[in-house]
Formats: sequence, structure tokens, C-alpha cells
Amino acid sequence: MFANIRASLTPRLSGFFLSLNANGASRLAPVLCRHQHQTSKSNVRVLYDGLCPICVTEIRALQFLQRKKPEKVDFVDISLPDYDGSKYMGVDYDVAMEEMHVIDEKDQVHRGVPAFAVMYSAVGLGFLGRLMTWPPVRPVMDRAYAVFARNRLKWTGRQDCTSGRCEKRP
Repeated sequence: MFANIRASLTPRLSGFFLSLNANGASRLAPVLCRHQHQTSKSNVRVLYDGLCPICVTEIRALQFLQRKKPEKVDFVDISLPDYDGSKYMGVDYDVAMEEMHVIDEKDQVHRGVPAFAVMYSAVGLGFLGRLMTWPPVRPVMDRAYAVFARNRLKWTGRQDCTSGRCEKRP
């Protein structure tokens, strides 16, 4: 039944789009497929600490959510020896270790809670990003994330790390 409906609609819709003039097509294109016509330079890039089990758990969940569109978000493990901050808007390893960093499609760097909002929106969880940045909730999120960011190394067995690559101590 659905195959019959699709077969009858496809020629009609394609004929409609072919019949539009150049002005009509350019006016309709952003409304019909806004995500395909962005003038962005690159994907959203999420910089994360691959040695942080809490961070890795969240990143794996987000990778799962975007599995059908893997080109939308690039997850960049800053703990790898070949991480080069100059490729990521100057966010070097030490700066990236302080708090979450996300670089959006327009190459704007977001830190902390706004970074999470951009990241969640990119994988289809925009409602969660909007909730986190909603004015009544935002101060609580900022304080909670500040506590996490300040204690993350201690909570993941790397409390002695003050500079350089932070490996977990046995």
C-alpha cells in the first residue's frame, strides 16, 4: 500500500520541483531542506578527554545518537598524542582540559554549558540544550558543571595531573 502511495506521489512532487523557476526554487529550498543549504565551513567539533571514563561514556552515547549522520559531528579526543590545538581554533590541550569545548559550524568556540547545548543540538537533542541554557536552569547548570570540571581529574584517578598529558595513575 505505501509503495503505491510513494509511486504515485514521487512523479508529482518531482514534476512540481522541476516546474519551479529559479527564483521560486531558491526561495523554497531553505524552507524544505534547511540543513542541506547551510553555508558552514565545517562540522561541529567536540573536543573531549578520551581518558575520562565519564566523558567517554557520554561521547559514546552521542555517537550512537548520530550514527545515521556521522558527518554532522566530529568527536576529537584531546588525549591522543597527535592532538594539535592549532587545528581547533587554538584550543590547546591545557585549555581543553579545563572544561568542555565545542566548535560550531561557524568556527565559534563554546565553553562549558553552552558547549553542551551546541553538542546536544548537533546530535538531535536540541531540547536538552535549550533546557540547559533556559534562564531559570542555566545558573544551576553552570554551578554543577563548574564543580564537575574542577573535580573531574580527581574523580577519574588523575588528581596529580597539573600539566602535560594526564594519564591515569595505577
